[in-house]
Amino acid sequence: MVYSKEVEIGGKLLKIETGKLAKQSNGAVTVQYGDTVVLVTAVAGELREDVDFFPLNVEYREKAFAAGKIPGGFLKREGKPSDKEVLSARLIDRPIRPLFADNYLNDTQVAAFVYSFDNENDADVLGAVGASAALVISDIPFLEPIGEVRVGRVNSEFVINPTHQQLLESDIELVVAGTESSIMMVEGEAKEVSEEDMLNALKTAHAEIKKLIDMQNELRKMCGKPKLEVQVKAIDETLVKDVNDLAYQKFKEIVSSVLSKEERSSKNKELEAEVLISLAEKYPEQEKVIKVILHDIEKELMRKRILDEGLRLDGRKTNEIRPISIELGLLPRTHGSALFTRGETQSIATLTLGTKQDEQIIDGLQEEYRKKYVLHYNFPPFSVGETGRYGGVGRREVGHGNLAERSLKCAIPSEEKFPYMIRINSDILESNGSSSMATVCSGSLVLMEGGVPVTSAIAGIAMGLVKEGEQYAVLSDILGNEDHLGDMDFKVAGSEKGISGFQMDIKIQGISFEIIEKALAQAKDGRLHILKIMNQAISAPRENLSKYAPTLLSTKISTEKIGAVIGPGGKVIQKIQKEFSVEINIEEDGTVSIAGHDRQKAKEAKEYIKLLTAEPEVGKNYNGKIMKITDFGAFVEILPGIQGLLHISQVDIKRIDKVTDVLKEGEMVKVKLLSIEGGKFSLSRKVLLKEKPQGDEEKNDEENNN
Repeated sequence: MVYSKEVEIGGKLLKIETGKLAKQSNGAVTVQYGDTVVLVTAVAGELREDVDFFPLNVEYREKAFAAGKIPGGFLKREGKPSDKEVLSARLIDRPIRPLFADNYLNDTQVAAFVYSFDNENDADVLGAVGASAALVISDIPFLEPIGEVRVGRVNSEFVINPTHQQLLESDIELVVAGTESSIMMVEGEAKEVSEEDMLNALKTAHAEIKKLIDMQNELRKMCGKPKLEVQVKAIDETLVKDVNDLAYQKFKEIVSSVLSKEERSSKNKELEAEVLISLAEKYPEQEKVIKVILHDIEKELMRKRILDEGLRLDGRKTNEIRPISIELGLLPRTHGSALFTRGETQSIATLTLGTKQDEQIIDGLQEEYRKKYVLHYNFPPFSVGETGRYGGVGRREVGHGNLAERSLKCAIPSEEKFPYMIRINSDILESNGSSSMATVCSGSLVLMEGGVPVTSAIAGIAMGLVKEGEQYAVLSDILGNEDHLGDMDFKVAGSEKGISGFQMDIKIQGISFEIIEKALAQAKDGRLHILKIMNQAISAPRENLSKYAPTLLSTKISTEKIGAVIGPGGKVIQKIQKEFSVEINIEEDGTVSIAGHDRQKAKEAKEYIKLLTAEPEVGKNYNGKIMKITDFGAFVEILPGIQGLLHISQVDIKRIDKVTDVLKEGEMVKVKLLSIEGGKFSLSRKVLLKEKPQGDEEKNDEENNN
């Protein structure tokens, strides 16, 4: 039997339907909004007794046929997930992951497939709504439904699930997910908006999220399955007591000590080994259980110290930022480099400037477009003192890079002001808390150090949370352990004017707006502190680009002259590129970009193109090349491809018998264009010889004034 529910979201109907497709899944729904349709399935596999983490896998795929397109490439079928698909999968995964029952360790997979795309309504938030609905009606132990919407602001008015066109006009773009009572996840960018505006955007989103939750609850009443019972393994209380007797006080001492990440890890491992050896004979084959108990002890002690004493693992107060150091220009041949170190987190950012041909082509469900600015983030295993495989970029790296890229986007100059392709690369060399926000800082610094005319400096900070009942503490600039053992990872980036990037994930069943408001205020203080240090290192973009960066010049020509620059079969443009060692790109509107490593040759190429596309003007002087001499005069090329006749009578003031007595082929000669008749150009050298030189005129004027 087919069941469906509808609700109006952002002025459009959102429809969820189940019972028609993919009926062998534990739960399956289609979500339709406009003409965009997503199929989402949820399937539970076998219990994984060999793991101590929840084995959830979320996949999101955009089918080319959804937009009436055929995939490119030789195979003509979809390949590995694009960055857009990876990011969309993360928008589904992050809000649902904390909402599965404790101790549920079955292999679980959520898959979202975009089957129809209307070029207006993005399918990513629909995929999250569909994932929640599929889990809600299934027998999988999912605690409560979530809703997810995108929020924009156009002409000072918030817009729910804005179209792509509306987003171009918007100063905020947030994806917000939440339960009936609180916010679970936020991801997005803004054009330096205030904390108050950000909070209002979240509240606006939450009002719509509640509608989505109500419809899912109604759907569950119509067709929901009874939930699977989760088997909870009882832990031997005697074992718990014995582990506590051996480790509690020693762990308390470690937690209270100010240690580096490496030292803390080493002491934890020593204590763990000591406990395992001591209890090995009494509790054989209980190593995993003992490790879980030790982990819980450390978590309890760390959280208790923060809530009761206001002190953290490294001795800081809750609102303190770790020491920051900055070094600029440390790599000699890059177009810019910056090293940003905050505590034990370190990012080295490099800047590379390219040309129009370097721009990234994005070919997805939307119309193909180009990106002139990209940021890539890399997290090698040595950054946390580990070994690992060096393969493709992981989902986490794609997500962190995207957040940093979007956080800096508002400061990137327009193409008209700075026509270069911009690539920032951030390698994380050390990590102990929020490497993505370190990337924002190093990225902002490298833009200025490389001479990119950015509008402002941007800094980022990661906030944490420890919450027990009604008692809570918001932590500024969190450590890796505070992220792992805490309840929230809340990242805010921005300038002195306002917020530019925003991301929030929580590990508990939601947080209140009171906590969000406090976290925003505390994050602002931290951001301004970091910006002050960054501005001391460099407060404005360098005046000049690196000498190793390409020279990029531009000029505008009439669209009717584009063919003249390209030439038959591209011969003219190829000749210019070869002669001046440049790369030339011509837009449909007549914008010509000229790139080259030799600035002088690039300038010469620009002047040549201007001459090539110029219209001859009667009365104007030209410095032309004599192409051919005849008995009656000389043919002079006054502009590329345009020759005029310099009659023998117009060669000199005095009468001459032969043109060759005065001129020779290949010589440059200054002439004036006298007339254009029937496409023929009449030139004169004589009139210029008769005219008084400009320098003499200026000299006479000066004498007369005196």
